[in-house]
Amino acid sequence: MLNRVVVTGLGAVTPVGNDVNTMWENLISARHGFGKITRFDTEGFKATLAAEVKGFDSLEYFERNEARRLDLFSQYAIAAATQAMKDSGINGSVDPERFDVCFATGIGGFETIETEIGKLLTAGPRKVSPLFIPMMIGNLAAGNIAIRFGAKGSATCVVTACAAGTDSIGQAYRAIKHGYADAAITGGCEAALTKTGIAGFSNMTALTSSADPDAASLPFDRRRGGFVMGEGAGALILEKYENAIKRGARIYAEIVGYGTTCDAHHITAPSPDGVSSARAISNAYQEAGRPDGIIYINAHGTGTPLNDVAETQAIKSAFDGNVKNVLVSSTKSMTGHMLGAAGAVEAVISVKAITEGVIPPTANLHEPDPECDLDYVPLVARKVTPALTMSVSLGFGGHNACLAFAPHEN
Repeated sequence: MLNRVVVTGLGAVTPVGNDVNTMWENLISARHGFGKITRFDTEGFKATLAAEVKGFDSLEYFERNEARRLDLFSQYAIAAATQAMKDSGINGSVDPERFDVCFATGIGGFETIETEIGKLLTAGPRKVSPLFIPMMIGNLAAGNIAIRFGAKGSATCVVTACAAGTDSIGQAYRAIKHGYADAAITGGCEAALTKTGIAGFSNMTALTSSADPDAASLPFDRRRGGFVMGEGAGALILEKYENAIKRGARIYAEIVGYGTTCDAHHITAPSPDGVSSARAISNAYQEAGRPDGIIYINAHGTGTPLNDVAETQAIKSAFDGNVKNVLVSSTKSMTGHMLGAAGAVEAVISVKAITEGVIPPTANLHEPDPECDLDYVPLVARKVTPALTMSVSLGFGGHNACLAFAPHEN
């Protein structure tokens, strides 16, 4: 028998707030988190803006010595997971051997890699930290979360570029649905705002060169010219429905669908026909039972010239052109593109849209691209209680993933 899977805890560290409620209030008010990069001198860089996490205090979550042994991507991950665990009240209510962790990253410890390679090249191999490897490798976000909360089930790290957070949640959902686990801490994290990260993404023309924070991240707008890189983490607690009911947990929403496909087309560019990404959306929608009513899609919506047109086509194809009840927005217009954390944070946002009955807007969408002709909820949040929310993520390598959430019903 297949299990129902529900969301009972949420956590977030983002450029627009370091907890879920602050993030949500800023999003529905169309406040973005963009500004000039403060982590390093941007002289000579094409891209000078980023969506940095602001005011994050690691000492709220770690002892000082512990924080020093963790790359920033792991710190963000553990912080978001800690919030979600506290929110859920699940601690001590699940068999540790039936408690999974599935936590994604697109890159891992980029800051540590850059720092330690610098030491190697300037001072020699003996100056490289003995903690270089455990601070850098991508799976250590999941590993550290499992250690902190005593989760002794499967502990995995999904790495599917910008689809990683969504795939991570999808894999955790399937593990519980098919009986391999009773609960999971899942999500994604990223901290790639380094010289190498900005230079690399910028030189492949993925990042905007705009110096105006209010006209930098422009999903579905004819003026768009690339994304603003963000950072942070999102976390969800997933549980077997019966267990959540038995312990009297607050249930935010139910996960009812997951689709994952690959374009098999190009290492960075999406397939222009959107066929495979449409299939990921369609598969999640089919698994959700094709409900009637308003459907909200939190789009990948990067604000790059190729993505937004291809994604628009994919959404139309997934619903056979019947999109009159489909509302779409890109919250990357405010958070920037958080890479491996994006899908996780956007899943949290999709759940909040259900519980709050509000669709967050696509900020700064003043000049819609004629080729992007869906209802993108421009500029202002909309009071609507959706029958289904869907979170779409598309990653380099052609990875496509989509999650579907529904209101909780007994």
